[in-house]
Amino acid sequence: MASKLIQVQSKACEASKFVAKHGTSYYRQLLEKNKHYIQEPATVDKCQELSKQLLYTRLASIPGRCETFRKEVDYAKNLWKNRTDLKVEDAGIAAFFGLECFAWYCAGEIIGRGFTFTGYYP
Repeated sequence: MASKLIQVQSKACEASKFVAKHGTSYYRQLLEKNKHYIQEPATVDKCQELSKQLLYTRLASIPGRCETFRKEVDYAKNLWKNRTDLKVEDAGIAAFFGLECFAWYCAGEIIGRGFTFTGYYP
């Protein structure tokens, strides 16, 4: 186990050195490739305009998301009505999905408590 830890440490060190050496050039290349998305000059007015565009774009997408949610709920209701037609595979997928949601919830709780299982720090 200790040898694996040393291997992971050495690989992490190599990756860190690689990023330190090539990170700046990659950053510049990425900015150059996507410069048509960059707003020049970056003024407060332009930032506020882009912020408003994002807000109203998100607000405009709400009806579509609500309709999609309604379709998902209708699908779930239909599955529940016809639960006698369900296959074991479908029930297993649903059970694993619920288990995954619960696992992510537990992980979030543990992370939120500062990586403790017993409680919150004072």
